[in-house]
Amino acid sequence: MDNIFNAIVVEENETGTFSQSIKEKNINDLPEGDLLVRVKYSSLNYKDALSFSGNKGVTKNYPHTPGIDAMGIVEFSASSEFIKGEQVIVSGYDMGMNTSGGFGEYIRIPSGWVSHLPDDLDPLDSMVIGTAGLTAGLCIETLQSINEVDGKKAVVTGATGGVGCIAVKLLSLLGADVTAISGKSDATELLKSIGAKEVLMREDFLSSVRKPMGKGQWDIGVDVAGGDILSGLIASMNYGGAITCCGLVAGPNFDTTVFPFILRGNSLIGIDSGMVPIKEKSKIWQLFAGDWRLDGLSSIHKTVDMQGMISEVNKILNGKQVGRVVLKHN
Repeated sequence: MDNIFNAIVVEENETGTFSQSIKEKNINDLPEGDLLVRVKYSSLNYKDALSFSGNKGVTKNYPHTPGIDAMGIVEFSASSEFIKGEQVIVSGYDMGMNTSGGFGEYIRIPSGWVSHLPDDLDPLDSMVIGTAGLTAGLCIETLQSINEVDGKKAVVTGATGGVGCIAVKLLSLLGADVTAISGKSDATELLKSIGAKEVLMREDFLSSVRKPMGKGQWDIGVDVAGGDILSGLIASMNYGGAITCCGLVAGPNFDTTVFPFILRGNSLIGIDSGMVPIKEKSKIWQLFAGDWRLDGLSSIHKTVDMQGMISEVNKILNGKQVGRVVLKHN
């Protein structure tokens, strides 16, 4: 095996700025780990874009190769859980943050970060789903544990993003009546095509909210926005309603009172997909291969090469990304 491979590398310049380029790397320079994986696909997530742009809260040391998602083939294993040639999925933990990630053609990681690719899950589809879909899946699994999804009125914020798109599709598949909230006026047709019954523009939603409690509209919610959007959702849930919160694209702070919680019995539940135990991640991947199988994923993603991935980063940072972007390695 040739030890040289290509990767997107982010470097910190003497001026304190950051640049991205495709460079050759050596497998011997990868971090320690008991699995070496040849990456076939990765995907773009907001955390990757932060690492791209030099956010030291995500990546402490540069040069660095981002990519918190990877699907690939085991090339070497020192673990009894995996053998050479097996197809695997890696998402989250420290990969792509401070450990060289899936935007390179090879990764070396601890086997405890790795799931087997389910037999019935297409390799490309696994990265269309990726961390975004894994997060959506964890949100919806949590909501199901509280309140059966079928027949419920559901709301998804940031609905054109990666988590939002998968959440809309999955909730619709499971029988929910889904309202999608988005700031993109040209995305209505797309959102309805993937299962939204109603699409609300973000500003229209915000102007309609009455706080601390307004008219109850939804039973369950998946919020990737935070900020004023989350404040509005909390004021707009039906009795016994539950919201899973997994993002902050509209800001980390929100305003509320205890009234929705003590008068309507509402719940607000935080979801983290990065550090959740690997057993739980593997369970979600199995669901996406079976009962949660999502058709039509081609309509919500584009496939790019390394150069194309570099050009996509600014879109997600500026809130312009729609759907999912998948990196395909040669």
